[in-house]
Amino acid sequence: MIEGILAAIVGAVLGAGGTVAYEKRRVAEGKNKAEQEIAHAQTKASEIVLQAKDEALQLENERRREWKKTENRLADREVSLDNKLDQLDKRSDKLRTQEDEVEELKVEIRAIRTKQQEKLEKIAGLKKSEAAEKLMQMTESDIKEDLVGLVNKLQHDAMEDAEERAQTILVTAMERMSSEVTAERTVTAVKLTDDDMKGRIIGKEGRNIQALQRATGVDILVDDTPGMIILSSFDPIRRQIARLTLEMLMKDGRIHPARIEEVVAKAEKEIEKQIARAGEDAAREVGVVGIPKEMLRLLGELKFRTSYGQNVLMHSTEMAHMAGLIAEEIGADVRITKIATLLHDVGKAVTHKIEGKHHHIGAELASKYGMDERIVHAIQAHHDDIEATTPEALIVRVCDALSAARPGARNISAENFTERMRDLENVAMSFRGIDKAYAISAGREIRVIVSPKNVDDLSAIKLARDIAIKIESTMQYPGTIKVNVIRETRAIEFAK
Repeated sequence: MIEGILAAIVGAVLGAGGTVAYEKRRVAEGKNKAEQEIAHAQTKASEIVLQAKDEALQLENERRREWKKTENRLADREVSLDNKLDQLDKRSDKLRTQEDEVEELKVEIRAIRTKQQEKLEKIAGLKKSEAAEKLMQMTESDIKEDLVGLVNKLQHDAMEDAEERAQTILVTAMERMSSEVTAERTVTAVKLTDDDMKGRIIGKEGRNIQALQRATGVDILVDDTPGMIILSSFDPIRRQIARLTLEMLMKDGRIHPARIEEVVAKAEKEIEKQIARAGEDAAREVGVVGIPKEMLRLLGELKFRTSYGQNVLMHSTEMAHMAGLIAEEIGADVRITKIATLLHDVGKAVTHKIEGKHHHIGAELASKYGMDERIVHAIQAHHDDIEATTPEALIVRVCDALSAARPGARNISAENFTERMRDLENVAMSFRGIDKAYAISAGREIRVIVSPKNVDDLSAIKLARDIAIKIESTMQYPGTIKVNVIRETRAIEFAK
């Protein structure tokens, strides 16, 4: 039994020794492996460091090449600049030399001119001042008659202008209630829906037509034009009310005195709405706000009023657009200018109710409704009886003339216009040496083509003057007429 225990102890000791030996071997193997990995890592790290050094060296070499190129370019540019500076210095020296030469030439020319002047004075026996005085005397004697004629013309024009202004005042006064073409301005035609409608409008013993005339204040002419009823009145708003009343009655079919009064009241309300809408639309179109409602209503009434055939509201709207452009260009107040231009003729809406000139009435109304003083002044000064003291007032005056004077703005007799053009051409053709004559620009210019064989350059100048004098003495015309004499010289040869 003891032997068995000893054998067990010896086995255990041998087993432990074997285990220890195994562990030692494992540790030795791990150490060797670790040392191998460390050596491998060090080798790889060395390779990476060498590769990085190579790349850095290549980058440095590349940068050095770029720096070298830049340095070469700068050196070339420096050389080029030096060459240019040298050229500029040479050019400057050359210019200074030329300036000195020019100055010497000037001195020589002055000396030559002085010698020539002395020679001329000796030949003529006159000094420069004496010659100039004599030349002035000769010129004065030559143009003395022309100056006298000009003075007489100015005096004559002043007298004619005074008469024309008086006529303008009368015409303007008549324009408020009438016109130069009364039939076109004081009547409105209404087309009948059928022939029986005329009798219904007249009514039994004329009751209906009498009720219409009383309610509207318009003369109604039934028998003058077949199929039409003519409304005659100097008040355009009354004519519009009567026209609308007749249209509503013919559409409804019920025509009797009580119905007529009812429809007239409706037509008056409708026309009032149209007037208010017209004033608001005009202000909106021009692009201005802040105008009192009372002034807008008066502005809307201008829709139914005309001046020499030109609709006053359209005239005012057109003026406002032009005035805004001009005010913007010259630095004036655009809003003030537009409002003043839009309202400049508003006095025409009440001139048949209030005595006075329409621009004074318009200014009083603008002041009454609390508008800006600059607007009031511009409205009042848009005619010549009051001096315009502000840029806005001057713009209103200019635009009024532009809108009224442009071709086609106002009525003009086609026959009178054609006759005036023909007379103008005949005046030019009455002179010798003229091939053709054309009146252009609405009679503001006459172009005369002369024969170059019969009229030379100096004669052409005299011819233009003679034609202008004859036009002044034989024709009546507004403004001025430009006489343009054209002489063409042609050199013609044939190659054979």
